Amino acid sequence: MAKKSVASLQTGSKRLTKAIKMVKSPKSGAYTFIEQIMAPEEVNDFLKEK
Repeated sequence: MAKKSVASLQTGSKRLTKAIKMVKSPKSGAYTFIEQIMAPEEVNDFLKEK
């Protein structure tokens, strides 16, 4: 499974990060990408989830 934090976004006083995770589908075997914008502290928890 590939994991990568790709961007740091800054809006006003909030600092945000866009994380992209590649997940393999159990049914078809194809890979899909899940993108989410979150606080930098939450990125590791997001990437550890299956």
